[in-house]
Amino acid sequence: MPAARLVATLPAPLDRSAADEPEVRHLAGRNLLVQRGDSEVAAGDRRFPAPWPRGYGSVAVAPAGDLVVFAGVHALRAVDSTGVTRWEVRHGCWSDTICDLSHTAFEEYADDTDHLNTSHGSAAFSPDGRLLWAHVRTLDEDEPEEWLVVNAADGTVLARAATETVASASYHFPHPDPALMGLTIGEGEEQSPVLWGRWDGSGLTVRRLPEQILLDVSPSGERFLTADTDMRGINLYRTAGATTLGTLRAGDVVWDLQGAFLAESTAVVGTDEGEHFLIDVATMSADGPITYPIVSVGPALPAGPGVWATTSRDAVHLWELG
Repeated sequence: MPAARLVATLPAPLDRSAADEPEVRHLAGRNLLVQRGDSEVAAGDRRFPAPWPRGYGSVAVAPAGDLVVFAGVHALRAVDSTGVTRWEVRHGCWSDTICDLSHTAFEEYADDTDHLNTSHGSAAFSPDGRLLWAHVRTLDEDEPEEWLVVNAADGTVLARAATETVASASYHFPHPDPALMGLTIGEGEEQSPVLWGRWDGSGLTVRRLPEQILLDVSPSGERFLTADTDMRGINLYRTAGATTLGTLRAGDVVWDLQGAFLAESTAVVGTDEGEHFLIDVATMSADGPITYPIVSVGPALPAGPGVWATTSRDAVHLWELG
């Protein structure tokens, strides 16, 4: 039975009563501790004033740790650590109620609870920090959502493509190649496509995999793992061409919707029972559950080659195979 060894415990930088759980983001070959608070975002040793409270979208942190993009209900806003807004891209409203407005400011809906904890898109930087990819709402009833490629330096929208989705949430997965990005979009029960986008400098092309949930991308970027929407199967794909290389189904096991590559040949994926299993990617077989020296809380999350993370309200724990 595989065992986990504790590599490090990273205490949460913000007060737990006014912040989300901390998380580790593996950016440009290093881990950065990130936590979203009510009034600020902590990213490493920097603090970024928030333009709106937590509960109104998500955040993306630049690989250099010098810029945060708040992917909010009505806009993408890039803020530096002094609180200066570098740029803003407005988009359609993410409220789950009928709201066809193009808001110009958070204050327009700050007192409306229908705009709090709504459906949401997401955003992520390319590994070189030059591009921001963002999944946003539109004002077009026929194409209600789209994927943007944005110049991270000045907010210029370089390309856009319809996602053909009506999302409750989405999550980006950067690829080692700055021209590639993965996006998993949740649309509710048994509805969830994975999109792979490529920006060639002049246009955006998108490949679509229906009814899949993206878990992680291998360190080389040559392969990626997904879960079926019924959470019964784990699938290995070759990134080039999005061709299937193998599938793991383990009896009555119901898999979690998060996991982490440790190397090209191994990954850690959780189950709905809170256990974690070591996946041999070469044979698509599972060994486990992994034993921990302390009580582990939450799913297995990516934290760079050889390491995975688990989180609690107070800290992030980094693990490796013992």
